[in-house]
Amino acid sequence: MCFDIGIVVCGPNEALVISGMFQGGKPTFINGGRAIVCPCIQTVQRIPLNTMTLEVHSPRVYTSQGVPISVVGTAQVKINGSSEEMLGYAAEQFGGKPVDQILNICLETMEGHQRAIMGNMSVEEIYRDRKTFSKKVFEVASVDLHNMGIAVISYTLKDVRDEVGYLASLGQARTAQVKRDALIGEAEAKKESTIAEALAEEQRMESKLVNDTEIARSKRDFELKKAIYDTEVNTAKAEAEMAYSLQAAKVQAKIKEEEMQVKVVERMQNIA
Repeated sequence: MCFDIGIVVCGPNEALVISGMFQGGKPTFINGGRAIVCPCIQTVQRIPLNTMTLEVHSPRVYTSQGVPISVVGTAQVKINGSSEEMLGYAAEQFGGKPVDQILNICLETMEGHQRAIMGNMSVEEIYRDRKTFSKKVFEVASVDLHNMGIAVISYTLKDVRDEVGYLASLGQARTAQVKRDALIGEAEAKKESTIAEALAEEQRMESKLVNDTEIARSKRDFELKKAIYDTEVNTAKAEAEMAYSLQAAKVQAKIKEEEMQVKVVERMQNIA
């Protein structure tokens, strides 16, 4: 019968939206539970709360520089079952629709925002600063999908490609730059090593000069002292020899004087 009462059950990964009579003018939301409904005067809709993975492809989009590139991003989205307001938005947008259709709507929305961000950034910015690109897509898409009751859990830039060789040129330029920096670094290291060796050699020569100077000074002082010593020794020796000669002469004179006296005495004796 039309007024038969039935029990509707939903799992933890879905929500029930009950609308119609006895609802006070607004629907009732039940997450992972059950409800008593009157089929003829009330309507029951199921909304999936599973996390949905989207692979967002944006082929051949022109960047701010006019370079066509292709981007693949990965997003995790879900209907926010913890917010009655967002469940209301989701019921308006997706009530009675299959999961595939919900996924397609989310995918098209994400892809549109992804393309828009690609058109406002350069290839270098997208390729080298993926974190900034991902953050921009996440923020813009989150606002739009919020009005549909969808929460963006995460978004990651998965791949960047081009068909005109622009990224390859960037890689080659970067490789050349790295090689150039390596050569410059090697040259700088050699220069610093050469300077260090020259400074070490200069310090060694300075030390050797100081050492040789000290040796020469010591040798000179020794020679001077030796000369003074030799002079003193020779002077003393000469004085000693002179004194000896003088003393010997005095002794000889004394001997001759005594011999003369002896002769005088002998003559006097002979006369007597």
